[in-house]
Amino acid sequence: MLLLPFFILWLTTDSLSIPLHKSHGPRRSMSLPNFDRQAALSAQAATRRKFQNAPAILAGLGTSPAYAIPASLQNTYNRASDFATNITLLTSLPKSSSPQPFYSSSAVRVAAALGSLANPNDTTVVPLQDETDGVDDFEYYGPMSFGSQGQTLQIDCDTGSADLWVPVNCNNNCGTIESFQASASSTFRNTTQAFGVVYGSGSVAGTLAEDTVAIGPFKVYNQSFGAVQSVSENFANSPNDGLAGMAFGTIANSHKPTFFENLIPQLRAPLFSVYLTRNQVRGSEIYLGGIDVSKASGDTITWVPVVSKTYWTLNMTAALVNNTPVDTGPNYAIADTGTSFIYVPTHVASAIYQTIPGSKPARDANGNANGFYVFPCVTQIVVSFVFGPHTLAVDPRDMNLGRSPTDSSECIAAIVDAGRNFKFAILGDAFLKSYVSIFDYSHGARVGFLKSINE
Repeated sequence: MLLLPFFILWLTTDSLSIPLHKSHGPRRSMSLPNFDRQAALSAQAATRRKFQNAPAILAGLGTSPAYAIPASLQNTYNRASDFATNITLLTSLPKSSSPQPFYSSSAVRVAAALGSLANPNDTTVVPLQDETDGVDDFEYYGPMSFGSQGQTLQIDCDTGSADLWVPVNCNNNCGTIESFQASASSTFRNTTQAFGVVYGSGSVAGTLAEDTVAIGPFKVYNQSFGAVQSVSENFANSPNDGLAGMAFGTIANSHKPTFFENLIPQLRAPLFSVYLTRNQVRGSEIYLGGIDVSKASGDTITWVPVVSKTYWTLNMTAALVNNTPVDTGPNYAIADTGTSFIYVPTHVASAIYQTIPGSKPARDANGNANGFYVFPCVTQIVVSFVFGPHTLAVDPRDMNLGRSPTDSSECIAAIVDAGRNFKFAILGDAFLKSYVSIFDYSHGARVGFLKSINE
């Protein structure tokens, strides 16, 4: 579908809580925090808005052509990813602190992938900061640079959306966030094509532009991005300046390949991995082209194939509660670093909580259910989701969002009923914190889960 000049296609997505969250620590027990009901309800409403178009998107309606690795390179990239995610080999390599210069030749990258994995020039680690509040992790952001002058801005990385945008010459309408000074870049081009995105918790508007965008040692020339001149209040007060969508370009409002898709030819392998900490400002990261084995506690990657190259969409076949099977039926599940909790269809939530003694729907002062559930705080719950032959668990620390109300013996659970209109699950940070999550374009597209040091 073409995007005509001055036509705005508004998407619904969320702001990023993102690639990434708190270091390993003791499990919560005696000093459980209090549940922030208002913040949680706001996040829930934002997530529903973010994914309100997901049914049509998952059906392939209104999407752009998918990024595709050239047929002649598919086997090469498959092998590159296999090498780049070989845990045994990676742990045997010497650590290198060598600088990582930029190379423009994809042939050099592929040769490196099939040769020495010790080559430091085809991967990079970008540290991310975590905006935290109590036990909640709201967003994760890190440095990217823009323009011929290489201006550094702080950017959220969100696997639940696919657009890149930054404020451009945005003063009165962008609060305290820093704007990209386009006039200082000799390579900036404004297409004048209207651009706008409605996120779950805010919106941005402006025009589509092109310029050099860099992350670590890597540059993409003529990268398309939204040059926004106005942002909603929540973005204006955010610690980050812009946002980078890391889902597939098929759902990008720009109808252009994403920044990461344009970056692939320069990397060791066509993948990126995310490590999320818990309530720790520093320590999270996104690793482009490989994985950081220092953030892993396991030595086996669980690979789950992507079933829709829109979001990072997986096929979830069942669930377990303390190893007791729960019949949920098959459901799509979207791996989204930009969502804090885990959202599931109503029938899945009901099946899970019927298996947890003492659990019940949380209700407001008027007795209305809101999608959240409570359970006895003393109960240790291990909920696992099944993806074909693979079972992946939610850490009990991430399952418990705190007491509600204050000093109550009941706690709020992180698995939320998304509503009857949701026919899919969203695996947000409460799920992803336990793993180094690997988002891989090779092998037909897949997501890998490697136990992290958060365990």
